[in-house]
Amino acid sequence: MANANILIIDDEPDLLELLELTVSRMGMTAFPAVSKADALHQLSQQGFDLCLTDMSLPDGNGMDILRHAQQHYPLMPLIMITAHGSMENAIEAMKAGAFDFLAKPVDLHKLRTQINNALNLQHAVSNEDTPLQTLVGDSAAMQILQDQIRKLARSQAPVFIHGESGSGKELVAHGIHSLSGKSKKPFVAVNCGAIPSELMESEFFGHKKGSFTGAISDKEGFFAAANGGTLFLDEVADLPLNMQVKLLRAIQENKIRPVGSEKEIAVDVRIISASHKNLDAAVNNGDFRQDLYYRLNVIDLNVPALRERKGDIPLLIKHFLEKDHKSRYQISQQAMDMLSAYHFPGNVRELENILQRAVTLCDEQIINASDIQLKVTHKPDLQPTQQKLPDQLPHYEIPQGHNLETYLEEIERSLLMEALESSRWNRTAAAEKLGISFRSMRYRLKKLNIE
Repeated sequence: MANANILIIDDEPDLLELLELTVSRMGMTAFPAVSKADALHQLSQQGFDLCLTDMSLPDGNGMDILRHAQQHYPLMPLIMITAHGSMENAIEAMKAGAFDFLAKPVDLHKLRTQINNALNLQHAVSNEDTPLQTLVGDSAAMQILQDQIRKLARSQAPVFIHGESGSGKELVAHGIHSLSGKSKKPFVAVNCGAIPSELMESEFFGHKKGSFTGAISDKEGFFAAANGGTLFLDEVADLPLNMQVKLLRAIQENKIRPVGSEKEIAVDVRIISASHKNLDAAVNNGDFRQDLYYRLNVIDLNVPALRERKGDIPLLIKHFLEKDHKSRYQISQQAMDMLSAYHFPGNVRELENILQRAVTLCDEQIINASDIQLKVTHKPDLQPTQQKLPDQLPHYEIPQGHNLETYLEEIERSLLMEALESSRWNRTAAAEKLGISFRSMRYRLKKLNIE
């Protein structure tokens, strides 16, 4: 975008000159800085549309610049320049909020692409108050998730989404895309577990006519279809090892080679992946490449199960009935109570399927309890007739100035802190003491902002 002001921070004269020249030829104004002190001074004097900074500076490092920018200029994208092979530094920078990174020696084509991507984000409408239409719910868990989505939309960092089947991982991925600078470009969703292994390379990278039996014309693959936008790889753990190698190279090089072609094609794609499987366990078992895992799992995002946000069930029911039937159907209180008490092993997808069946079965457009068909192998969470109640229930009094939710959060925080302190801040050991999974521990720490 012409007339943009770019702050470029590097103490190597040759590289600084090259970056300045590239920016100037794009019709933008470059402001060079040779140190951390020089950069902070210039940032205090005027606003910038983008910052390019080397990781290593004579009086500090690029992470100092990044942290300062995140605190004082949160809307300014920052691209980190790292030494060749310093993937750990690049990942650290993106986790801290960098838009993206460039490795030395700098690829000028990628530099220009990333500058344009960052400026598209910078000059897009702020997404802070933009509702995520595809994600329904106002529970504490969903508010945390939506805040995380908005933050991730301001980055190019690869995101790995984990959550149970039916919890809405693709909707989360689409939410990140829709609020990002790539929102006007394609969003391509791929179910990695549904592609026959012999067709995977062709499906991902495309092929040329005559490259194999049945290739009667050129075909565009998923990467080319998503060029400029987002490629969502659902159930990525199902990829065979030989395809994992080829996917890793495409992500590292930002280039693909269609089957039967002698030329590589440059692509600009943000990768978001997901799985309901435990990728850590898959890596340990040798079923998933560790190097690909680190490339995909730069930012880890958890989607809560429906049973962890039961307060959203009435809103979801209203949403599905309005979406499919334009509010012609209503639900009785008894049916609502039954659904609110159910465990939902299939999560939001199961709720939608239950409602679709109920609409078919109900009379006079009112869904009653008799129309709700639940899986008998999964009993509702609340079964008063099967629970043995004490002769006298204890009396609980919520302190003045608290509501139930904040009071329960304080109790949860106290229990978590006690378990962590007694485990010398080992989260795995603390989770075992509390009788919960490590994933649940991590989610609760994020929810309560315990660092």
